[in-house]
Amino acid sequence: MASADFDLLSGTLDLLVLRALSGGAQHGFGVTQWIRQATLDELRVEDGAMYTALHRLEKQGLLESEWGVTENNRRARYYTLTATGRRELARDTARWTAYAVAVFRVLKSQREAIRLLQQTS
Repeated sequence: MASADFDLLSGTLDLLVLRALSGGAQHGFGVTQWIRQATLDELRVEDGAMYTALHRLEKQGLLESEWGVTENNRRARYYTLTATGRRELARDTARWTAYAVAVFRVLKSQREAIRLLQQTS
């Protein structure tokens, strides 16, 4: 499935950013690359959306940042989760998992209904 087929649901980007940073400090481009790799290139985040999310999460106290140098010897802001950010990641992960399970139940029910209709036709 092409990555252009997906629009991020409200709140999804924040969760993905928090999850990406749960492994340690990264700069914005690193977070973007992590999301692409973790989703097997299904989700791509535009630079503007990524940096808006990083700044918003930092303003909310979920992230903190400091200047550092990248592997290419460039200056970049590195973001890390705060304790509050880790708690928010745990809460959001539980919420999104429950939501996804509920949606999959509906989709499975729909597939089963279609399969039964096809068998009776």
